[in-house]
Amino acid sequence: MIENKKKPNPIDIHVGSRIRLRRTMLGMSQEKLGESLGITFQQIQKYEKGTNRVGASRLQNISNILNVPVSFFFEDAPGENPAMSAGLGEASSSNYVVDFLSSSEGLQLNRAFVKISDPKIRRRLVDLVKALAAEADAD
Repeated sequence: MIENKKKPNPIDIHVGSRIRLRRTMLGMSQEKLGESLGITFQQIQKYEKGTNRVGASRLQNISNILNVPVSFFFEDAPGENPAMSAGLGEASSSNYVVDFLSSSEGLQLNRAFVKISDPKIRRRLVDLVKALAAEADAD
């Protein structure tokens, strides 16, 4: 008889991916997050893959360490009711933003961009990227 392994819940996978996203945005290792929580980096890996479910109190601790509200981990969750999240302050991130920040280039670009303090330079960079994107679309 073939053993049927239980698949992780899609919400657990989503919450784990959001933990990983925020942790990498901060440049924090799995080991450092684990140390802050008093658990091993292997446990962090299991959370991030959705293999192990994150309990409510642990998720609250993670949100404090990663400096985001608990709701951050549920933004754009599968099966999310848009009416339920309306009015919670900020709109949910679009999937393309998560995909962008999950890429190596997106993460590097974001980290470098936020270090630029001059708003005029930031605006010029945005204009440059838009021009390059328009040029690529024209090709």
